[in-house]
Amino acid sequence: MPKPLTKITWDNVALVSPNTAKKLGLSPQAYEEGQHGREAYVDTIKLTLRDRTIIKSVPAWIMPGQPDDVITIHLGYGRKPAGRVWDTITDPDSRLPQGGFNAYDVRFSDQQWSATGASVSKTTERFLIASTQAHFLMTDETGQNRDILRVSAIEEYEREKDRLAEKRKDQNNENHDFSLYPDFDYKNQGNGYAWGMSIDLNSCVGCNACMIACQSENNIPIVGKEQVARSREMHWIRVDAYFKGDEIKPEGPFFQPVPCMHCENAPCEPVCPVHATVHSSEGLNDMVYNRCVGTKYCSNNCPYKVRRFNFFLYQDWETPTYQLMRNPDVSVRSRGVMEKCTYCVQRIQAAKIQSEIEGRTVRDGEIVTACQSVCPTEAIVFGNINDTDSKVSKLKALERDYSLLGELNTRPRTTYLSALRNPNPEIKA
Repeated sequence: MPKPLTKITWDNVALVSPNTAKKLGLSPQAYEEGQHGREAYVDTIKLTLRDRTIIKSVPAWIMPGQPDDVITIHLGYGRKPAGRVWDTITDPDSRLPQGGFNAYDVRFSDQQWSATGASVSKTTERFLIASTQAHFLMTDETGQNRDILRVSAIEEYEREKDRLAEKRKDQNNENHDFSLYPDFDYKNQGNGYAWGMSIDLNSCVGCNACMIACQSENNIPIVGKEQVARSREMHWIRVDAYFKGDEIKPEGPFFQPVPCMHCENAPCEPVCPVHATVHSSEGLNDMVYNRCVGTKYCSNNCPYKVRRFNFFLYQDWETPTYQLMRNPDVSVRSRGVMEKCTYCVQRIQAAKIQSEIEGRTVRDGEIVTACQSVCPTEAIVFGNINDTDSKVSKLKALERDYSLLGELNTRPRTTYLSALRNPNPEIKA
């Protein structure tokens, strides 16, 4: 799982501010390389405290909002031999050495959590960091970010809400319909269910619990540092982190969970040559794994960058204990297959079966997706949007509700509530 702020995987780094990086002569080139899909090599530093030096050169990561002349490092990395797996990933002869550095080398009993007087200098070495920060950017053809994350002060929101309401009306196609396909009547033609999700950006704290819950629930594989460095991580939901304003004194961070949108006009569906991705009678954008032949057309056509491809056979199908570890209600995918968020369709089906046995419809709140179940701030809400009394329908009716990249007319079932800030104007930052 990537670190919430840096999005770094597998290694620890020394966090430095942009000003401190300039003093040390560190280059921000790594982030720029990551944006262009290239492997990100960062500068390293030598760190000495009380005549004790961290044995390995420490990769430095430039972090907006980090205090000047302060270096933050995480403990628990760089362990000595600790088993077959750890010995393999920390092999110094590997093309991608990983495992981090041991910060305990400069930790003393009288200064366990902070210390002053460290000596820091740049080294000539560079280190490959696998960070997902610049992966799956939702930019337009000019490379500019769109209206993705809506964060505003209350006064600003009050001025803009009428314009945003009109924009939302157009995006919802209440006045016109640009689609070549007729609308599906989910109330009369289906079984009455139309599933949707609302994510409150005001509540999300970027803890990444939803990513781990989704990984455990849906048998998502761990791919290792080399594959992550090539933008091949497999998480079905990601949590994007954003900063606003000046990098020296930025606003933020602001977080945005991005699962599959389950678009009503899904761009991924018409390009699949074998109908491996199809629309259900309940509005789900389904994946039929045994049809998929791995063309990746659906991934290329997805503006949200939420589809994942199994470049290798990441899953071990032979070890019996792994079979006990996996969720038996979710398919285990093979090499060459595309996968993505399913709205935890196995939980939907379980609730529907139970409701049919009891001769009733599914109650609001009866289906809880894996990401929703662990969210500590209840930022994620799932339910039947055909039910006007459901919690998700009430949230989608709020003025703060908006569709991500709604101008593309994808009509996503996952929508967001914009974040509002209420700072005291008399308090200067």
